[in-house]
Amino acid sequence: MIVRRSAAELAIMREAGRVTARALRAVGDAVAPGVTTAELDEVAVAIIEAAGAKPAFKGYHGFPATICASRNGEVVHGIPGKVRLVEGDIISVDMGAIVDGYYGDSARTFAVGKVSAEATALMDATRLSLEAGIAQCYPGNRLYDIGAAVQATAEAAGFSVVREYVGHGIGRNMHEEPQVPNYGTAGKGPQLMAGMVLAIEPMINAGGAGVRQLDDGWTVVTADGKLSAHFEHTVAITAEGPYVLTLE
Repeated sequence: MIVRRSAAELAIMREAGRVTARALRAVGDAVAPGVTTAELDEVAVAIIEAAGAKPAFKGYHGFPATICASRNGEVVHGIPGKVRLVEGDIISVDMGAIVDGYYGDSARTFAVGKVSAEATALMDATRLSLEAGIAQCYPGNRLYDIGAAVQATAEAAGFSVVREYVGHGIGRNMHEEPQVPNYGTAGKGPQLMAGMVLAIEPMINAGGAGVRQLDDGWTVVTADGKLSAHFEHTVAITAEGPYVLTLE
């Protein structure tokens, strides 16, 4: 069942989104050569807890940290630890916050110092893919209009779209119906309606679309070892169009 949220619920989710956005910005500001991914996690914890919110990811199905920190060829669900960032890395950070029982969820890929032209192009294409998907979030459109726009934007830039991991509905739970693929045929899927809230999150690879999970049971990497980028926003569908909740 796809839940439609009231104006009062969206107001709470907007606050969860603000907290998430502030924490994500602070983590991005801390990204630098020599910093460990565990230190980035500590930054996120401090911001979320200072706001009186709760980290959405820590303990979720046993996940051990507040952020997912996925470096270079890691796609999603990387576990923060002792790994130090080095010049030229890219690091995808995914996180969420809970305010009064409602969730915010957002992700962004950051450059560590000066990065390659390929890495820059990949990050730009992934961000633009997210923007293209968000632009489809009007009542009366269809769910797969979002994925079709994401896919067209990413593939036009010469990159590939991960199939195994998708976006999702969000509200009182981090993952709700519907699933939101980053690919698909426009005009298909459930009709979008005001009050729906979706976490749209393109995961785009520089090489092939294939991925695999590491033995830690969490970290997903590209099958060919090439770079991957990840951008995400929580978006409410309103009568006026998309309302991005995960902005400061």
